[in-house]
Amino acid sequence: MKLKRSERIVDMTATLLDNPNKMFSLKDFTTKYESAKSSISEDLAIIKETFENNNIGIIETIVGSNGGVIYFPKLKPEIQEMYVEELINDLDNPKRILPGGYFYLSDIITNPKYLENIAKVIASQHYGEKIDYVLTVATKGVSVAQAVAKELGIPFVIARKESKITEGSTVSVKYKSQSAPNLVKNMEIGRESLKENSNILLVDDFFRGGGTINGMASIVEIFNSKVVASYVICEFNDKGLTQKLNTKSLVLITGMDPDTGKIDIQKGTIFDK
Repeated sequence: MKLKRSERIVDMTATLLDNPNKMFSLKDFTTKYESAKSSISEDLAIIKETFENNNIGIIETIVGSNGGVIYFPKLKPEIQEMYVEELINDLDNPKRILPGGYFYLSDIITNPKYLENIAKVIASQHYGEKIDYVLTVATKGVSVAQAVAKELGIPFVIARKESKITEGSTVSVKYKSQSAPNLVKNMEIGRESLKENSNILLVDDFFRGGGTINGMASIVEIFNSKVVASYVICEFNDKGLTQKLNTKSLVLITGMDPDTGKIDIQKGTIFDK
């Protein structure tokens, strides 16, 4: 289709944003828009500058016969920290303290804008890396994993306490709840959900002792795959509990008192070097 430059740039921008981490050759665009390679290159230079100036992400051009252009979602560090500070401001509320050392996050994980910002911060940690899947556990982590997977342009997989009949044959693991050591839980996913030798991100909403993250890591091991990193929105630093993986959090709670409503909350470990 033959388009004006302004129309072409809008369409190319939408294509790149809808397909993060996917390589497009210049021929893909010259053929689609019936335009010269030099014109497409100029268009991409405009898009690249706009993305960088507006903190949308990075457009990278790969030279050579197998080259092309790729869009990577990556925020500047100061924007990542700004998003986390906004999250902290909303979470610093005594009404969020729940019995048993838990924290109310349901309004966060159902808010599209928060989910988008959280996903962009997590995706920004993996610029240029090969990630194959995002793995989470039903139900609270699903919206977070879906948002992260969208930013990275990859599938997300849901582990469940009990699998659905539509998932076919399954693999399962037993894991201990770190906050209730005598409680053994079950986690299952379909055998066709993950391919072997994959690179996987683990994502959940809340982290206290790491039992759920440990369970997901055990599933990854069954598929002879690698946990690249694990993330949660909110971590409660309970020093009496142990964890198997070095899980990174956007927000860290070091103390909360349900009687006084005091919450000690700060930026999480995601920015730690």
